[in-house]
Amino acid sequence: MHCPRIVIAGTQSGVGKTSLALALVHALTRRGLRVQTFKAGPDFLDPTYLALGSKRPCYNLDGWMTSREYALALFARASAGADLAVIEGVMGLFDGADPRTNEGSTAEIASWLDAPVLLAVNAHGAARSLAASVKGFCEFDPGLRIAGVIANQAGSARHARWLSDSFEAAGLPPLLGAIPRGAFPELPSRHLGLVTADGRNLSERTLDSLADAFEANVSLDSIMQLVAGLSHRPVRVEAARPSSNSRAPMRVKLGVARDRAFHFYYPDNLEGLEAHGCELVQFSPLTDARLPAGLNALYLGGGYPEGNAAELAANKTMLADIRAFASAGRTVYAECGGLMYLAEGIETLDGRRHALAGVLPLWTRMRERRKALGYVEVTLTQDALWGARGTTLRGHEFHYSELVSQEGAAPISGQGGLTPPAGRRPGVAGSLEIGCLSPLEAHWRTAYSVQARGEPEPVAEGFQRGRMLASYVHAHFASRPEAVRSFVANCEAAS
Repeated sequence: MHCPRIVIAGTQSGVGKTSLALALVHALTRRGLRVQTFKAGPDFLDPTYLALGSKRPCYNLDGWMTSREYALALFARASAGADLAVIEGVMGLFDGADPRTNEGSTAEIASWLDAPVLLAVNAHGAARSLAASVKGFCEFDPGLRIAGVIANQAGSARHARWLSDSFEAAGLPPLLGAIPRGAFPELPSRHLGLVTADGRNLSERTLDSLADAFEANVSLDSIMQLVAGLSHRPVRVEAARPSSNSRAPMRVKLGVARDRAFHFYYPDNLEGLEAHGCELVQFSPLTDARLPAGLNALYLGGGYPEGNAAELAANKTMLADIRAFASAGRTVYAECGGLMYLAEGIETLDGRRHALAGVLPLWTRMRERRKALGYVEVTLTQDALWGARGTTLRGHEFHYSELVSQEGAAPISGQGGLTPPAGRRPGVAGSLEIGCLSPLEAHWRTAYSVQARGEPEPVAEGFQRGRMLASYVHAHFASRPEAVRSFVANCEAAS
């Protein structure tokens, strides 16, 4: 792995990592360089910005959900042919899955890639004191190479000189630039972070404004020289690198919901399905009248169904096709927003109810406050799409909705899970009578024991009936090839 690489990390969330990374990427791209982008951690939104800035798909590198071998192999494959790789960090440099180690953090990815780090700091209201903070970051993990600092929200040229002098006097990495307050155009935000980027909210003009502000205040040439000097060492990749030549023959046609309501997919998850014999056929639950012909299975990913609930509910022919497909015993896999679409419907924050597929006989209800955020490990408590009982997967949850009973009187207990029958512990599968307004049978079983990081007990989740499986968990299954093979085999068996 010889691709020059650099990590844009922050002292914490909110210091402007995405704006800085996006500005750097677009500045390099418009100079004619091929830039491959990556995002550390389990994020679906920031990668859409980086992909638009680089004109190439952006991949997630996650040390907790996957493994060192998988992350390095993915990096090597995706960056092949690129002139430079830019990795945007997650939260603060050392924030991750474990408070005692670098597991799941930006620091872990930087260490695995042997990549220099540009540390983004918020300079508002600080001068020499910022040097003390940077010094702590530099000394916290001596194995990392913090090669330079970029100060965001700087006050003036004098402020920038003061910061630069204080860093130099303390023997710290150099200040490579200072972005004045208000220099970057504001990026639209939603919930914890950004909204999904597309040509409407991230135009070429906005990208140029970001890059112009960056180049006016940061020495791009200095960054390129720094990268060339510090990231030339190759990193050995142990895992086999997948290639298009190694793909299995097409065995099933998998319909993938993709539009502004459903678009939370890890690119390597989809590539993993293709490599194991899936022909991916995209369709829109919002705008397509019918399902594509000849599908063997459906994959309903996450997204923002709540923001498009009225349109989804109005597409009656698509909803009827989804119900008929499920009734025929075909494979249907739904994650988070896909689960909400399969349910009876969504109650939005204004109290309105929008009836949807009615396959999973529960309603979902939006809440003002977040219901779940963080890494989870899934253990199958019965045979399911991903393999035999005992199979494990890793992923994450991030949602503002909750499951409620048919009448909407009470939320279902647990992390999106159903209340187990009397005498049954959370995390243990069982047959659940949950009431049903749809013509489908009411007996669903939980197939997942979901253990959230930091929580003492697992909860029963992963709602399964036949070859239908719906969950709030966004699973990273490409890093578990045996699980992908099981999924494809189940799709094929239901054909």
